[in-house]
Amino acid sequence: MSAAAPPAGLNHNFRLLWAGEGISVLGSMTTTVVFPLIAVTQFDAGPFWMGILTGAIWLPWLLLGLVAGAWVDRSDPRRVMMRADLASAAVVASVPLAWALDLLTLPHLVLTALGLGCCTVFFRTAYGAFVPRVVASSELERANARIYGTEAAMQVGGPGVGGLLVQVFSAAYAVVVDVVGFLVSYVCLARMRPDELGAAGPAPASRPLASRVREGVSIVARDRHLRYFTVQGSASNFALTGYGALLVLFMVRDLDLGPGLVGLVMAAGSVGGVLGATVATRTTRWLGSAGALRRLQLLGGPPALLVGLATPGPGVSLVVLGSLLVGVGVVGANVVRSSFRVRYVPQELLGRTAATSAVLNFGTMPLAGLVAGGLGTWLGVRETILLMAAIHVVASLTVLVGPYRRGRDLPSGPMETRTLESAAAAPPVR
Repeated sequence: MSAAAPPAGLNHNFRLLWAGEGISVLGSMTTTVVFPLIAVTQFDAGPFWMGILTGAIWLPWLLLGLVAGAWVDRSDPRRVMMRADLASAAVVASVPLAWALDLLTLPHLVLTALGLGCCTVFFRTAYGAFVPRVVASSELERANARIYGTEAAMQVGGPGVGGLLVQVFSAAYAVVVDVVGFLVSYVCLARMRPDELGAAGPAPASRPLASRVREGVSIVARDRHLRYFTVQGSASNFALTGYGALLVLFMVRDLDLGPGLVGLVMAAGSVGGVLGATVATRTTRWLGSAGALRRLQLLGGPPALLVGLATPGPGVSLVVLGSLLVGVGVVGANVVRSSFRVRYVPQELLGRTAATSAVLNFGTMPLAGLVAGGLGTWLGVRETILLMAAIHVVASLTVLVGPYRRGRDLPSGPMETRTLESAAAAPPVR
């Protein structure tokens, strides 16, 4: 950046971004428990429909991710995020409206999840490119820890709020919290001071969209660090999404929990995310970025198996414990990786490279929902959760053979020039 952003603690724009994102995540996490509860309690959905519902949320990453990355790199990311917030609010608001008119159906719920997923692709891609303009490079770990910590805290409150709202009101009306969250996020972004933002990266050359997409794919494929993070993340996300797709169904039918307790159990398990964001910065200072990632990934792997071993009564605590430890490892590692990426990748390429990684990281998730739904019907819900958890464990253990299996720190950046040059010289997409 040619102009440095103010320190996070004194930064008006960062405070608005932080607050808006936190409130929006609270609403979104409310919806993550409310949508499945609507499907299970109002429409008696089984594993197949639960898999379809989960797959619909993540399918847009596979369809739109690469295009969104190239689009964001030539756009104002703040305006992209604002438009995505308004579109998300409109899409989610269709659920209580349809319910009030007695028109809500399972297919409507799936289409709502699909529409919300499309908006999320553009918002999250722009978000990753926008943070480096809001805070200085030296403040990235601190800023990311605050952002991820707040998101994790909202993940604690959101499911609990969602479960309680379903218990008190109609489930369909509970998603109004998500609509409000998107509108608050829009207002926070609109009230930012553009003159206080760090300078944008160099304007990308005027080239066809396919050429910019190809460049992002080539950079990720050729760089060993970005390639490993992408492949490992894809396998882990596939597994976590697979058992997550069946988790509400598992708790309602196998563990005999009501909506309120489902929300509270999910909230208690999400405390791990708060702890992960809290310890990430200190762990990095103590062990270095590579050392911190090794420990955090190992911590967040094997405990996933505890979720599938839970039983009714006191055995429900295994869901909480397993989710807590997975949350510490996954969120903590995300904080470290996010800070590494924005230092390592030139700013003008952040959107494209982040979207390329996201297409693979999130593109496996719709497949995970479908696979989990099919296996849940064929093998059983508990057995499928255990199988998916085992896949996550294996993905986490690849840290022992990955590019940062030794050493204290990941490269501090920037990316090697020869990687960029070879990407630019790669054959064009036909």
